Amino acid sequence: MVSKELKVLNEAGIHARPAAAVVEVCGKFQSHITFTKDDIKANAKSIMNIMLLAAEFGAVIRVEAEGPDEADALAAVERLFEERFHRE
Repeated sequence: MVSKELKVLNEAGIHARPAAAVVEVCGKFQSHITFTKDDIKANAKSIMNIMLLAAEFGAVIRVEAEGPDEADALAAVERLFEERFHRE
């Protein structure tokens, strides 16, 4: 398992469009990917789970990936956060 803490950099936080981008990226990997915010865990391949985190600008999300392509999955999620979910 690999993990990393990432900060939400886009001003609107993780709302519907960024959540959809997360699910799209994570869906490309076999690994199980989990986001955790304030002790709430979310399956990163479920748009509803991601939206329930209510991750606002500046929130810190712990991302964990476990599986055969875990390093690549974590790197892809990190790029998504750095690119502000392809929106800014």
